[in-house]
Amino acid sequence: MIRVGVIGTGAMGQNHVRIYSEMDGVELAGISDVDQKRVESMATQFKTKAFTDYTKMFAEGLDAVSVVVPTKLHKQVVLDALDAGIHVLVEKPIADTTENADLMIAAAKKAGKILMVGHIERFNPAVIKLKEIINSGILGKIVSISTKRVGPYNPRIRDVGVILDIGVHDIDVISYLYGMKINSVYAIAGADIHSFEDHASIILRMDHNFAGVVETNWLTPHKVRQLTAIGVKGVAYLDYISQTVQLHDNEWIRKAKVEHSEPLKNELTYFIDCVANGRNPNPCGEDGKHALEVALAAIRSYEEGRLIEVGQ
Repeated sequence: MIRVGVIGTGAMGQNHVRIYSEMDGVELAGISDVDQKRVESMATQFKTKAFTDYTKMFAEGLDAVSVVVPTKLHKQVVLDALDAGIHVLVEKPIADTTENADLMIAAAKKAGKILMVGHIERFNPAVIKLKEIINSGILGKIVSISTKRVGPYNPRIRDVGVILDIGVHDIDVISYLYGMKINSVYAIAGADIHSFEDHASIILRMDHNFAGVVETNWLTPHKVRQLTAIGVKGVAYLDYISQTVQLHDNEWIRKAKVEHSEPLKNELTYFIDCVANGRNPNPCGEDGKHALEVALAAIRSYEEGRLIEVGQ
């Protein structure tokens, strides 16, 4: 029985609590939030203990914890959990700065504990299927992957702009599907109705002139979550929401068989399996740091109006 806790019970944290409470082989030992009324109500609903101080929850003998707090708080909460000898899943982006990401990664290595980053789209069944298709060679060499992630603004997001909040999803997926890191970034973006950027067009470059394009905004009145992968033998069209993948080539239009499931449930099940069996997670802390580096480079690119080399 793996004893888990959840730190942060906002909209996303509530889903972590719900899924852990339903998992076999897992005991939801406690949940923590600074909002006492909310956390106590949820603890009653899910038959667990409530804490307003997450460090006191660590005394419950936790094996693992989900950290689902605002990004600027990630570093301290994760360091405290690792120092207490607890495996950690931290929501994306891994941290607010690459320096803080480095501290978290180093602390996990020192403690000998798992640090997994919640890039949930890697666990979307459609993305898993597309990765299999790309690896099989059906599409031939992939030369470009483009994404569209747009929709209305979520008023809960106040500490970051659209690039760090939702654009980072597709930055990570593009890197994951290619199986390589992103070298340089050029972005055009702006903040028209919010204090941070609310729309962005981002061009990503990898080795061998492989390309990625991310279009994202908080201005579109309806939600769109799509990806197109162009290969020399065909094209794949993916929809994150409907969890579908369609392949087009010179002769056929085919729909891939995708077994629908909840990406977050897949992600948390995988995390618990890593904890139970001592497996290194994917995405790991280094993967999360790379996605953060690219997102920060994109922000710097639009602010300075020039191409930015990632990590420089």
